[in-house]
Amino acid sequence: MTISPNWILVLLTAGRVLLGGLFVSGGIGHLMSLPVMARTMRTRGVPFPMAALLSGTAFEIVAGAFLVLDLFVPLASLGLIVFTIAASVMMMNFWNMTGEERTNAIDGWQSNVGVIGGLLIVISLALQKAVSCYAIWPFISRCVG
Repeated sequence: MTISPNWILVLLTAGRVLLGGLFVSGGIGHLMSLPVMARTMRTRGVPFPMAALLSGTAFEIVAGAFLVLDLFVPLASLGLIVFTIAASVMMMNFWNMTGEERTNAIDGWQSNVGVIGGLLIVISLALQKAVSCYAIWPFISRCVG
């Protein structure tokens, strides 16, 4: 089965936009519930919870937007991997939980591992494109092979 390069580009773009959009919408959601999120972070022992929340949320929104807009994709994806790991450690510390709370935190970790896998794929595809194409950043790219 042969797939047109145009369809491959559409699929890759859709995946990148959906993945980046997940972080943008998550960050916006955090902004809508700052007091609750900061209180939860405080109970989890996060130092300076409001500062951590605001800086993390800003990063999440900006890096997610970079993914959506196809800008700095490898760096944005790598940053979002680090962000996802840090947020999981701070907010889904299942090793300190019991019962349904523990089960939900483990489910969250599993979902985040899948998101990290998607970000690793995005990085590898962006780097592959960088090797096989030269670009007049960010609007025009021309593949050489």
